[in-house]
Amino acid sequence: MAGNGNENADGDFSFSAAAARDALPRITTEKGAKSADVCHDDTAPRVNFQTIDELHSLQKKRSAPTTPLKEGGGVVMGTSGPTTPSSGETMLQSVSASLASLTRETGPKLIRGDPTSAAKVAHVPHTPTSVPAADVSDSGLKFTHILHNLSPAELYEQAIKYEKGSFVTSTGALATLSGAKTGRSPKDKRVVKDETTASELWWGKGSPNIEMDEQTFLVNRERAVDYLNSLDKVFVNDQYLNWDPENRIKVRIVSARAYHSLFMHNMCIRPTPEELENFGTPDFTIYNAGKFPCNRYTHYMTSSTSVDINLGRREMVILGTQYAGEMKKGLFGVMHYLMPKRKILSLHSGCNMGKEGDVALFFGLSGTGKTTLSTDHNRYLIGDDEHCWSDAGVSNIEGGCYAKCIDLSREKEPDIWNAIKFGTVLENVVFDEHTREVDYNDKSVTENTRAAYPIEYIPNSKIPCVGPHPKNVILLACDAFGVLPPISKLDLAQTMYHFISGYTALVAGTEEGVKEPRATFSACFGAAFIMLHPTKYAAMLAEKMQAQGATGWLVNTGWSGGSYGAGSRIKLAYTRKIIDAIHSGSLLNATYHKTEIFGLEIPNEVEGVPSEILEPMNAWEDKEAYKDTLLKLAGLFRNNFETFTSHKIGDDGKLTEEILAAGPNF
Repeated sequence: MAGNGNENADGDFSFSAAAARDALPRITTEKGAKSADVCHDDTAPRVNFQTIDELHSLQKKRSAPTTPLKEGGGVVMGTSGPTTPSSGETMLQSVSASLASLTRETGPKLIRGDPTSAAKVAHVPHTPTSVPAADVSDSGLKFTHILHNLSPAELYEQAIKYEKGSFVTSTGALATLSGAKTGRSPKDKRVVKDETTASELWWGKGSPNIEMDEQTFLVNRERAVDYLNSLDKVFVNDQYLNWDPENRIKVRIVSARAYHSLFMHNMCIRPTPEELENFGTPDFTIYNAGKFPCNRYTHYMTSSTSVDINLGRREMVILGTQYAGEMKKGLFGVMHYLMPKRKILSLHSGCNMGKEGDVALFFGLSGTGKTTLSTDHNRYLIGDDEHCWSDAGVSNIEGGCYAKCIDLSREKEPDIWNAIKFGTVLENVVFDEHTREVDYNDKSVTENTRAAYPIEYIPNSKIPCVGPHPKNVILLACDAFGVLPPISKLDLAQTMYHFISGYTALVAGTEEGVKEPRATFSACFGAAFIMLHPTKYAAMLAEKMQAQGATGWLVNTGWSGGSYGAGSRIKLAYTRKIIDAIHSGSLLNATYHKTEIFGLEIPNEVEGVPSEILEPMNAWEDKEAYKDTLLKLAGLFRNNFETFTSHKIGDDGKLTEEILAAGPNF
């Protein structure tokens, strides 16, 4: 074998001493400045650091400025990257104004960046002034650190380091807890009733709007602001609502938890760096002080939780609940107020678009299949929950999806399953303490487990989330009574009637052995979030459908051949065939016959669907039981609609009469 070694008697290969020296890096000595011998390794790469702190400083690369700097201008460095001096100071001054107490002339002193960071940070300038001692407080003397529009990676670090109950799951999602509240608190929601909203909003029986006065709101606002200003750091998100660039709303969310900041980062529309630098003053602000309770002795308070909306001040205050869904749905309620003022219809619906540009809206309450049916691999997803319909077409209000996780499986919901990865927030799920694998069937914390992720995580999402005018408006109902047809074509008045009704049926609990289904009505398929009277949204829907030639459909995803316990659930495969027929337009050319009582038009046949289930009565063995159940459901519809009969649409109320006539007739 060639080389400088020799083979010994045992067959081992060894180097000579000289060969070994030649194989090592050459080390030389040179005379230093003080005649000391210094060793140099001439083969090792040179390094750019002399201390461990300098090494750590090289680990993070500064982001490049996103706008050109003016000649002679510098860069103000924050821990989240540089901004121009004007944009950095403007942002802090704007946030300081948002956090200002109404009893003081100036807002709090703010610094941009993490209080534990040693980096130099931008701060909002304050001019020293002499003030009375009575106006000075400890919180007014301190600086509050602002963590502004942090990235998901930064928010992960904040949550895991500082928020107990935050973990990274096996798929990379952030698992967190929402505290004592694992769902919304609708009975603790309040809306300020003033001279304007007294006449504009829907108040009274059936309304989700519980009034409070301006003074009580300001008391709660002061409590929230004082709490946030007392913290060493707060998270600030500046984002948008509505993908329609002509009608988007600037929102600011101030919160105390990284979990809340990441949740809203996912759910709202994320601005580009250039848009963020020019964000300016928000159109609406949320003060999320959910870790701090409201004062139960304050007027209008019924618990330690209060979610308050002031449409005049364009502000929302959250006290006593850390459930992140309050922010999402609170902003949805605001859009239900602001958009109709611009003649834009706000909708609680899913929305998808075919490859030919045909758009469909899906309305439905929980359990009706809205998410499942609007998520179609053959169509583009515009959004899964909140939309606007303007003169230009439809647009998603949000930048993300908020999906239920209970009993989630890869087989049933592959898109949602695959979206639960780095950047996704998992609320109140249970996972293995070692592998961190989530058990989606475990209800130990709550049945209302959720995942919040950016809409881009859905492979066939349409970005930007806008589309042309809808061709089909699909109202979904899970009828556990088993008397509504699987598919019905609706005329305009019927569409309005069933839209206002917002019907589905839930199976009653079995604690006392009760098996009968229970009817549930939610006006406009989202009564908890609407601000105006339901008939106003219905009139806008009818106007837009008529102008664009859209067709209304009622699809029953519930029972056939009998009520729950006797009949059977309509197969999802059949419902998908029905939806496909709606999308293709083939049902427009079908022949129909009309049912009794509800007067619904049923197609005589649908490709891929057994004809015997299209007519509900034919699927029932006991015809008398069918008729009795049909009359029972018709009575429930009529009783529910009495809430809306006194509200007249138009000067002559003619449209109101048409809607009433479109209901069950018996």
